[in-house]
Amino acid sequence: MQYASEGDLHKILREKFTKITWNKQKLAILWQISEGLETIHKSEFIHRDFHSGNILSNLSNGKKHRWQIGDLGLSQHVNSAQSNNEIYGVIPYVAPEIFKGSAFSKESDIYCVERPEITEDTPECYAELMKRCWDSDPTKRPLITEIRKTFSKWFHRNNDLEQFKQAEIKRKELIKLKKLGPEFNGKTHPSAIYTSRSLRPFISSCSSIFSKELELDIDIKSSNILGTKRNIEELEINSYGNSGKHIKN
Repeated sequence: MQYASEGDLHKILREKFTKITWNKQKLAILWQISEGLETIHKSEFIHRDFHSGNILSNLSNGKKHRWQIGDLGLSQHVNSAQSNNEIYGVIPYVAPEIFKGSAFSKESDIYCVERPEITEDTPECYAELMKRCWDSDPTKRPLITEIRKTFSKWFHRNNDLEQFKQAEIKRKELIKLKKLGPEFNGKTHPSAIYTSRSLRPFISSCSSIFSKELELDIDIKSSNILGTKRNIEELEINSYGNSGKHIKN
């Protein structure tokens, strides 16, 4: 693989945030990234460690950024991905179902695509797409081909152009007010880790917690059912009692 002379997306966003505009640069990045992930998924592979630190940039001959997806060491064929023997990642980018013991999938890759937070300058059309990618039900997340086509329409055909123009105006306003940008989001916690690491201990802990919550939920439901059953039985007894008195009269 080629050397990424410009570094990764996480680094570039921190260093050049104010220069990356909504109407061209951001859409170009999103479109190229979605093309790369679509290629992976069409080959029936899952990346399994998809985050901004693994999206790399080179400068082309025209001095434009060319974005590529790197670090495919953990990728697996869809037919081989039923086991989570090796679980690595950056926690904010890991789909919630993984913490419940589910295997990595194309849908868990999709969760990572739109993981950045929704800020005040985010166009509504883009925010809606992000929320769909975050759906807690993996089957409701869009396929990468739909995402790529959407980015292509925004970037090449200027669909929803007015929303992106207004978003860029808002972005500049927030930067000027020092309300937007990596330097204004507060200091990074010293224990925060934004590079991939083994998540096996976290998965085990979460699975144990979910299991206990499920047991508690079952106990509560069982208790409610028994309580309801008792109420029904008491109601039946009272009904029979009242009926008996009525007959005697």
